[in-house]
Amino acid sequence: MTSHDFEHRFIDAVAKVPKSDWQQLAGTALFTSYEWLDALEQSRSVGGHSGWQPHHLVIYQTGKARPIAILPGYLKSHSYGEYVFDWAWAEAYERHNITYYPKWLSAVPFTPVVGSRLLCQTPTDTLHQYILTVLNDAASQHSWSGFHINFPHNNEDWPAEQLMKRHGVQFHWHNRNYADFDAFLVSLKARKRKMIKKERAQVNHSNLQIRWLHKAQITPEVIAQFYLCYCQTYRKRSGHNGYLTQQFFTLLFANLPDNTALCCAYRANHQHDPSAFIAASLYLIDENTLYGRYWGALEESEHLHFELCYYQGIEYAIFQGLQRFDAGAQGEHKLLRGFEPVYTHSYHTLVHPLFKQAVAEFIHTERAQLAQYYQQCQALLPFKEQ
Repeated sequence: MTSHDFEHRFIDAVAKVPKSDWQQLAGTALFTSYEWLDALEQSRSVGGHSGWQPHHLVIYQTGKARPIAILPGYLKSHSYGEYVFDWAWAEAYERHNITYYPKWLSAVPFTPVVGSRLLCQTPTDTLHQYILTVLNDAASQHSWSGFHINFPHNNEDWPAEQLMKRHGVQFHWHNRNYADFDAFLVSLKARKRKMIKKERAQVNHSNLQIRWLHKAQITPEVIAQFYLCYCQTYRKRSGHNGYLTQQFFTLLFANLPDNTALCCAYRANHQHDPSAFIAASLYLIDENTLYGRYWGALEESEHLHFELCYYQGIEYAIFQGLQRFDAGAQGEHKLLRGFEPVYTHSYHTLVHPLFKQAVAEFIHTERAQLAQYYQQCQALLPFKEQ
């Protein structure tokens, strides 16, 4: 098959592809599933004035009606909510009176999770090359500064000679067939084990009860309370209500009930009312991984964040037999709690030849620095010597 055997179109909504066609290509991918991306669009968490304009690339075999590949993507007018930071690149463009935005980005909005970006049952080198040609032509035609692919699976290889591959580091917890949380603690050095026990005991003695909610337990009242927690935490941290709307969470829990759960903290004697929690963390679950995505709290309580976002997640992953726990981007404090450094990567290209060269040199230097950082993180891990 050659590039002449393909044709394409850009669409501004996942609903312009039949759900069955989208899901056949997405397979078990959770964060590029029809339900997840459609919830973002239907809730207006993307689109409008969000700076994330849906602009998904759909590939067809010439003359055929059903797509053979989809690369979900967005036209960006800023770099918020991406977690692969290119602000310095945008500032360099601005200093030279060159426009950096719009750019095109294949990513999951506001969610720095590794996963399928190219949705395709049988990707080939010819297909990859066709997609790059389409994106390069679109960038020139529509004055994009370039295009980017964030957090693809490690086995999703794009031509290295045409795209700049940038590394990153996240922290994930790995289940080594632990029987329970105590078995995990046994694998840690005594000092770190004592620290975690102390933190959990302080939460346990703070007049709080922890409860997990699933499916029918997640009522509209529960969702409203979670959204209040979410907004409160974003306001304190960033001065705004967060990127996601309440309708997004409503659609998420309705459309992906088997993949969602809430871990909630209640004041004693209030746990009889499922919507009376003071803090909560949202979790997503796929075949082998637990994802901690969003958290919020209405009251301050020491170590409650660690309990709801890390320790409860570890316990849940062990109980469910999940292999991995991804608790979100950044946070070296995770290392002391058993989360290990893992490499992530992204792909980039810029139209302007001089800036492309400068960014390539920056990425090369950054990669060496990240390798050193990775080794430093490894040295901080709390596990006993084997």
